Amino acid sequence: MNNDKNELNNDKKVSAHPDPVVPNTNHQANENAIPMTEAPDPVVPNAEKAVAGQQNGPKPGDHPAPGNPNPAGHHPAPPKPGHNDFEGPTGDAPVHGSLTYDDKVIQKIIGIALEHVDGLLTVDGGFFSNIAEKLVNTDNVTAGINTEVGKKQVAVDLDIVVEYDRNIPEIADQVKEVIQKEVTTMTQLEVIEVNINVVDVKTIAEYEEEQETVQDKVSSAASKTGDFASRQTNKAKHAASRASDRIEEYNEPRVK
Repeated sequence: MNNDKNELNNDKKVSAHPDPVVPNTNHQANENAIPMTEAPDPVVPNAEKAVAGQQNGPKPGDHPAPGNPNPAGHHPAPPKPGHNDFEGPTGDAPVHGSLTYDDKVIQKIIGIALEHVDGLLTVDGGFFSNIAEKLVNTDNVTAGINTEVGKKQVAVDLDIVVEYDRNIPEIADQVKEVIQKEVTTMTQLEVIEVNINVVDVKTIAEYEEEQETVQDKVSSAASKTGDFASRQTNKAKHAASRASDRIEEYNEPRVK
């Protein structure tokens, strides 16, 4: 009896839930098989072609063949900041140079621009001046206008005659506005300063009395040439004196 009990105790315990038995299956082979994951790896279509394309594609440092500047896989490098690759029609480099203006060019622009400012009778000695010798002085467009011209800026000094009983500050503002507009439009220079010196005021009656017909001027021009030259000399001396004063006042250039 004791021997029977020992044999029973030595028997392997049987699980309450034994593994299911699959028919026609070798259990020993299943135990030695490699377990599979519940989710198999996805299949990538054309994976072999993609890998082959990467292996056969361009490598770092490769240069495109002549006649094919942008083969597959090559992308043009973006332009560097601030770099301009513009070339002329023939592929030449841009032409370098500078643009400057003579003082008399700026003075002439100003003289013509001021011709129709309401209440301004004349730029002293200018080409639309109402002095008796206007015909003789008709080519002196820049008289009474002094300028200092730089590469980017302009400063202007004017001697003007204003109509009597007019608002002089308003006329001066119009003069500044016209000068700034015309000079900037034509030259792209910045007008940084306009100094106006009122040398005289005249009534309309005085203005009309000083007017002469062209025929009167032609007939009397010869007799008046000496007197006119004398007065022009005095004006030149006055202008030279004022220019000297300005040089002393502005020891350093006013413009850039």
